[in-house]
Order: sequence, then C-alpha cells, then structure tokens
Amino acid sequence: MRIIKKNKMLLLASLLVMFFVAGEVHANQPLTSIKWLQQNLANTDIVIVDLRNKIDKGGIEAYRKGHIPGSLHSDYLKAGWRVTKNGVPGLLPEKVDFEKLVSSLGISNNSHVILVPAGVSSSDFGTAARAYWQFKVYGHDMVSILDGGYSAWLKAGSNHIENGNGRTPKPTKFTATFRPDLYIDTKEVAILAKNGSATLLDARNEAQWKGNAKHSKARAPGRIPRSTWQWQGDSYDDGTNRLKSRSDLAGIFKLVKGAPVVSYCNTAHWAATNWFVLSEILGRNNIRLYDGSMVAWSADPRLPLVTEQTKLDDIKDWLKERLNKS
Repeated sequence: MRIIKKNKMLLLASLLVMFFVAGEVHANQPLTSIKWLQQNLANTDIVIVDLRNKIDKGGIEAYRKGHIPGSLHSDYLKAGWRVTKNGVPGLLPEKVDFEKLVSSLGISNNSHVILVPAGVSSSDFGTAARAYWQFKVYGHDMVSILDGGYSAWLKAGSNHIENGNGRTPKPTKFTATFRPDLYIDTKEVAILAKNGSATLLDARNEAQWKGNAKHSKARAPGRIPRSTWQWQGDSYDDGTNRLKSRSDLAGIFKLVKGAPVVSYCNTAHWAATNWFVLSEILGRNNIRLYDGSMVAWSADPRLPLVTEQTKLDDIKDWLKERLNKS
C-alpha cells in the first residue's frame, strides 16, 4: 500500500515538473500564442509591452482606445528604443540608457517580456523584432513577440480588453550585459565587405537595393559591396499578418548560406525581421544586426556604394523568385 502511494506521489511530482518545464519552454519561444498569453495574464513575472506607434498608424491614442489588460504602452519611435547619434538615426541606445528605459517599465532581469506590435504589416512586425533584438543584445533572453500582435488578440474574440491610460509600472532594476556576438558596427562591416568573409544581407525594397531610391537620411543611394538582397516582406504573410511558416521561411532563406550573416537595411528596422527569422526561427548561429545600416554606411564618403545590377545578381533574383513561388 505504501509502495502504491509512493508511486502515485512520484507520478504526480513528475507530471508537475513536466507541466512547469513545458510552460517554461513555451514561454521562452520567440513567438508566443494568443492562447498562451490569455492563460498567463495573471502571471506577475510577465511584462507586456505594447509598442504601437506612427509606423502602424497607432500610438498612445490607439492604446487608450483598447489594449491587452495589464500591458504598458511604450512608443517604439518616441520612448528611446532607438536613438540618433552624429546625425544617424535608429541606433542602439547606450547600455545605461537601455537600462533606464527597461527599468522604468517595471522590467527586471527575472521578467518575461512580451512585445506586442499592432499586427498590421511587415514593417510593423519589424518594430517588435528590433526591440526583441535589443533585449537579446543586452543579455535578456526571456523575451517573446506576440504572434499576430494586437490585431490577432482582437480577432481571437477575447473579452480581455482594457481602455484608458493603463496601469502605472513600478520602476525596478534591470542590469544589461552587452553581447557583442549579436552586434556589428560600420568599421567591422567595412572589413567584411572588403574581404568577402560574411554574407551581407540587404532587407530593403528592390528600388533601394538597385540604387534607384534611398532613405531620406541616407547621403546617397546604393548598397554595400558583396551584398545579397532579401526583401524582409517576403517573410511576412499579409493575409494573416503573421510570419510565414517555418518551412516556408526555410525555403525563402535557402540561398543564404555560410556565416557570419550581417543583416542590414536603412536603420536596422526592416533588417531586424531578417535577423529574427534567421536567428530565432531558423536557429542559425552567428547572425548579426548592423544598427547603423545604410544611413551610417553612406554617411562616410570614403566607403564604397554599389548601384549596378550584375548578371550574378539577376540569377540570384531569379532563383529567389522561383523559390518563393514553389
């Protein structure tokens, strides 16, 4: 009788361990589901950050009209997630400034951060991907993006909607630890571009890639020498407003081989999506994000810019088009 009782207790303990481990594993996933968040709203270790801003035609007013209960609004474009230095916008904040921003949101080193984009476009997803990368580059792995964003939360038919200014966070202490393996600056990119020892992945649109258009802050059009083009929008399903399936993403990035890979665009916003897909969804190692991107690169007239389209580029574009259609 004692043996049976002991076995039952061991079984119960094993099930509890499996439950909590499974929950923890799910919580550490790059994308978290609406269902999981609904079931874990009361978890005080979770901090939900609503990033809606001008990119998604939202911001604080949209947040006040409706948001996930307990979530905090932090405007991606205004709150300090990206900063301007020496005339170059969109750069990674200094360690101390990122610590202040995150601590002011009540996020500690023990918090699981859920980042919530609007869920309306690929550019909007880049908001969450860029903020996600910044948590990672400053040593915080407990971070996820809400799959489908706020629009998916609404479509799920959940009654869990709050209005107004939301709760006031209790400031805490967040200590950042910089991870240089995820970051790269202009000087190092220039070395890689010269010797061809990395895949330089351009996430911009076709016109910018070919040098027919440029970002308003870029000094001149063009791309970094030896770059490969991979439009970030290819990873996004405009119908569902979610990233495409893992198998589809593996096919899209099939031609991106070798390491390291440096993801760039204009200000490392679009490029954050390519980084997120390669590093977090496909599990590739040695994927780095160039936060200065083309605005920083073009600011230095000594650095070369490529505008012509070679036959090899045409072949690569044709192969990518075929892969995307298959």
